[in-house]
Amino acid sequence: MSEKTSPRPRVLVVEDELLIAECLLGNLQDYGVDVLGPLGTVRDVLKLLAENDSPIDLTLLDVNLRGEPAFPVAEALRARRIPFVFMTGYSESAMPPRYRDVPRLEKPVATEDILRVLGLTAAR
Repeated sequence: MSEKTSPRPRVLVVEDELLIAECLLGNLQDYGVDVLGPLGTVRDVLKLLAENDSPIDLTLLDVNLRGEPAFPVAEALRARRIPFVFMTGYSESAMPPRYRDVPRLEKPVATEDILRVLGLTAAR
């Protein structure tokens, strides 16, 4: 990991697929990222956001959480000015127009892509 003088970045992982979530969690922790979650339902994420005032540097947000669109989470993140990226297999044209400006990481998401969004490098 590149040397940084700032605190470790904090990333909220919102993913309902356990294997994907655990893989993301482990890979991010390997690069010194503090991970919140993973959380897999809209309800759980909204509850965490309501109860947690700790800074979040980035949210990795799956578009579909157990069959429910994650757009209420996206709205809550926007209201709190928490940056987020969608993790999805949906094309840009399949996204509601309101969210077409939000960065998307295509599933399967590569750790290097997440690190790039965070401004970190994959070199250890």
